[in-house]
Amino acid sequence: MKIHYSLTATMLAAVAAVLFVASCATTPAEKADVRGLRPNQLTEQDLVPAMTEYVGKTPGEQERIVRNFEQQPPLIPHKIDGYRIDFKANRCLECHDRPFFKEENAPKIGDSHYRDREGKELKHIWMGRYNCTQCHVPQANAQPLVSNTFQSIKAGN
Repeated sequence: MKIHYSLTATMLAAVAAVLFVASCATTPAEKADVRGLRPNQLTEQDLVPAMTEYVGKTPGEQERIVRNFEQQPPLIPHKIDGYRIDFKANRCLECHDRPFFKEENAPKIGDSHYRDREGKELKHIWMGRYNCTQCHVPQANAQPLVSNTFQSIKAGN
């Protein structure tokens, strides 16, 4: 019985050694050309990104942009250069807040923005939703950084 165990242990050790040597003897893989989104090396000066032209120029002069998926925050269809959003002012509220949206013919801010974290209804926009550009962005005609095959379900696929 003792001989049987030592023979089995010897055979297992030999098989393990052969597998180890075989795994080390494989040819090295070809060097892959791995590139990230950064167009230049870390040691080089950063390139200035190309300026993108926004789709809309002046608020109210263009149609709303169709959303691609459920619960997508609406895109801003106009330029927002120079729009001030800080603790003292939020220029988006001048047109989209409850008291002004009808007069300005602008989309109203969603009701969810007037509820706090616990769901309590507020008379003013909740500060957790105050920074509009955290979720809403202007639409630009920009080329994608990486290839993309996304198709909206609304496109009839």
